Amino acid sequence: MKRQIFAPEHDAFRETVRAFLAREVLPYYEQWEKDGIVSRDAWRAAGKQGLLGLAVPEEYGGGGTADFRYSAVLAEEFTRAGAPGLALGLHNDIIGPYLTSLATEEQKRRWLPGFCDGSTITAIAMTEPGAGSDLQGIKTHAEDRGDHWVLNGSKTFISNGILADLVIVVARTTPEGGARGLSLLVVERGMDGFERGRNLDKIGQKAQDTAELFFTDVRVPKANLLGELNGAFVHLMTNLAQERLSIAVSAIAAAEHLLEITTDYVKEREAFGRPLATKQHIRFEVAEMATECAVTRTFLDRCITDHSDGTLDAVHASMAKWWATELQKRVADRCLQLHGGYGYMSEYPVAKAFTDGRIQTIYGGTTEIMKEIIGRSLLG
Repeated sequence: MKRQIFAPEHDAFRETVRAFLAREVLPYYEQWEKDGIVSRDAWRAAGKQGLLGLAVPEEYGGGGTADFRYSAVLAEEFTRAGAPGLALGLHNDIIGPYLTSLATEEQKRRWLPGFCDGSTITAIAMTEPGAGSDLQGIKTHAEDRGDHWVLNGSKTFISNGILADLVIVVARTTPEGGARGLSLLVVERGMDGFERGRNLDKIGQKAQDTAELFFTDVRVPKANLLGELNGAFVHLMTNLAQERLSIAVSAIAAAEHLLEITTDYVKEREAFGRPLATKQHIRFEVAEMATECAVTRTFLDRCITDHSDGTLDAVHASMAKWWATELQKRVADRCLQLHGGYGYMSEYPVAKAFTDGRIQTIYGGTTEIMKEIIGRSLLG
């Protein structure tokens, strides 16, 4: 089915992204995976190309467009290229909205130009060793000392944790406030007491630095409070729909790409003197995956359109996230199986997609959390 959601300007942007990937990412990606981290030069190149801060107003150096379809193009092309390590989606779609919607004018002028030119890499630190989706379990805390906060605690599984120059930290500012006693504090590179732990060894997405962060008596200026005091819960809930949609967009793109390369493979690969594609079981497998991808793509494109119009709600974003990521996981497994032994070899794209994509059903809210959100909306 021909997609209907993109205009010529989006198609032109897609060509720009593909050229950027060919020039600035793919020649270096194997080395980044060995290093466990992306070069900062790639971030600056992305900024120069206009791929950062797409929704940031032009006066701060951004693209000045709230049209999420540009972000969708970016996510799709990076996914098809097998290059999740350069986490532009995290930077643009997850962290960007906090800075554009919550920052004061002074904060915007201080942080957004670097956000857009690639000199300031960002992260958000919410997950702790003992607290993931349960915000009430967060123990990182900040004590009010008049003109500054004193921040103590630790975070884990923080994407961009090693590279980040600016980290939005979810911290408890009212001890007895539960989830309503949390605030967002911006910690900047070089602050005393802010230390990074290990660059965590993951089964996939090897080029994407994921770290432990430690905060020991970090003096955070009052000017680095982002949004309302004790308002983190509302702020986090407000931005989750776009985060989950962004993950879903990359998930369906991954499933479609896996189906494409597997279809080509079974046409060429022979068993018992005939191409695999002549076997009824293989045709049925491909038919099922193609149908599932087509149905999911239709729903996702509607979600992208609704979000661009400002009408996508949290429930449908949750539906998109759990369905598309579970489909991606299922398709990756089936496509690897259809590749046989070659599918288990690291040099085959299907093997890399299998490990890189496994996190999709976990971060941004697990499948189980997504179902709970949907169920509550229907059943109370």
